[in-house]
Amino acid sequence: MKQKTDKGVAGLSILLSLIVMLFVIGLLVMIFSIMGGKLSSSTTDVTAQSVINNTSTAISSVVNWFSIFIVIGAMVVLILLVVIIIAAIKGSGMVEGGA
Repeated sequence: MKQKTDKGVAGLSILLSLIVMLFVIGLLVMIFSIMGGKLSSSTTDVTAQSVINNTSTAISSVVNWFSIFIVIGAMVVLILLVVIIIAAIKGSGMVEGGA
Protein backbone atom coordinates (compact mmCIF):
# COMPACT_ATOMS: atom_id res chain seq x y z
CA MET A 1 0.00 0.00 0.00
CA LYS A 2 1.45 3.34 -1.06
CA GLN A 3 1.29 6.22 1.40
CA LYS A 4 0.25 9.68 0.29
CA THR A 5 3.03 12.24 0.50
CA ASP A 6 1.19 15.40 -0.53
CA LYS A 7 2.49 18.44 1.34
CA GLY A 8 0.18 20.95 2.98
CA VAL A 9 -3.16 19.22 2.37
CA ALA A 10 -3.79 17.67 5.78
CA GLY A 11 -7.51 17.51 6.37
CA LEU A 12 -8.34 19.25 3.09
CA SER A 13 -10.34 16.30 1.77
CA ILE A 14 -12.38 16.19 4.98
CA LEU A 15 -13.08 19.93 4.79
CA LEU A 16 -14.07 19.71 1.13
CA SER A 17 -16.37 16.75 1.77
CA LEU A 18 -17.98 18.68 4.64
CA ILE A 19 -18.63 21.66 2.34
CA VAL A 20 -20.11 19.41 -0.35
CA MET A 21 -22.29 17.64 2.22
CA LEU A 22 -23.64 20.96 3.51
CA PHE A 23 -24.33 22.11 -0.04
CA VAL A 24 -26.28 18.92 -0.83
CA ILE A 25 -28.25 19.17 2.43
CA GLY A 26 -29.08 22.80 1.65
CA LEU A 27 -30.19 21.85 -1.83
CA LEU A 28 -32.47 19.10 -0.52
CA VAL A 29 -33.93 21.41 2.13
CA MET A 30 -34.65 24.03 -0.54
CA ILE A 31 -36.33 21.46 -2.80
CA PHE A 32 -38.51 20.11 0.02
CA SER A 33 -39.42 23.62 1.22
CA ILE A 34 -40.49 24.70 -2.26
CA MET A 35 -42.39 21.44 -2.73
CA GLY A 36 -44.14 21.92 0.65
CA GLY A 37 -45.17 25.44 -0.30
CA LYS A 38 -46.63 24.27 -3.60
CA LEU A 39 -48.46 21.37 -1.92
CA SER A 40 -49.84 23.67 0.75
CA SER A 41 -51.29 26.09 -1.79
CA SER A 42 -52.83 23.32 -3.91
CA THR A 43 -54.47 21.38 -1.04
CA THR A 44 -57.94 22.30 0.21
CA ASP A 45 -58.11 19.87 3.16
CA VAL A 46 -57.35 21.69 6.44
CA THR A 47 -55.72 18.67 8.10
CA ALA A 48 -53.46 18.07 5.12
CA GLN A 49 -52.45 21.74 5.05
CA SER A 50 -51.45 21.70 8.72
CA VAL A 51 -49.40 18.52 8.23
CA ILE A 52 -47.66 20.00 5.18
CA ASN A 53 -46.96 23.27 7.05
CA ASN A 54 -45.53 21.43 10.06
CA THR A 55 -43.33 19.27 7.83
CA SER A 56 -42.10 22.26 5.81
CA THR A 57 -41.28 24.19 8.98
CA ALA A 58 -39.37 21.25 10.45
CA ILE A 59 -37.37 20.73 7.26
CA SER A 60 -36.61 24.44 6.95
CA SER A 61 -35.18 24.56 10.48
CA VAL A 62 -32.41 22.11 9.50
CA VAL A 63 -30.22 24.96 8.24
CA ASN A 64 -29.78 26.13 11.85
CA TRP A 65 -27.28 23.29 12.28
CA PHE A 66 -24.97 24.36 9.43
CA SER A 67 -22.77 26.59 11.60
CA ILE A 68 -22.29 23.75 14.09
CA PHE A 69 -21.20 21.39 11.28
CA ILE A 70 -18.71 23.96 10.00
CA VAL A 71 -17.21 24.51 13.47
CA ILE A 72 -16.92 20.77 14.15
CA GLY A 73 -15.35 20.21 10.72
CA ALA A 74 -12.82 22.98 11.30
CA MET A 75 -11.95 21.48 14.70
CA VAL A 76 -11.37 18.06 13.11
CA VAL A 77 -9.10 19.61 10.48
CA LEU A 78 -7.13 21.47 13.18
CA ILE A 79 -6.76 18.29 15.23
CA LEU A 80 -5.44 16.46 12.16
CA LEU A 81 -2.94 19.25 11.53
CA VAL A 82 -1.71 19.15 15.13
CA VAL A 83 -1.30 15.36 15.00
CA ILE A 84 0.66 15.61 11.74
CA ILE A 85 2.89 18.37 13.13
CA ILE A 86 3.60 16.37 16.30
CA ALA A 87 4.42 13.27 14.24
CA ALA A 88 6.74 15.32 12.01
CA ILE A 89 8.57 16.80 15.01
CA LYS A 90 8.99 13.35 16.58
CA GLY A 91 10.17 11.92 13.25
CA SER A 92 12.75 14.66 12.73
CA GLY A 93 14.67 13.65 15.83
CA MET A 94 14.44 17.07 17.46
CA VAL A 95 12.53 15.60 20.39
CA GLU A 96 13.24 12.28 21.99
CA GLY A 97 10.22 9.97 21.60
CA GLY A 98 9.05 8.68 24.97
CA ALA A 99 8.04 5.06 25.48
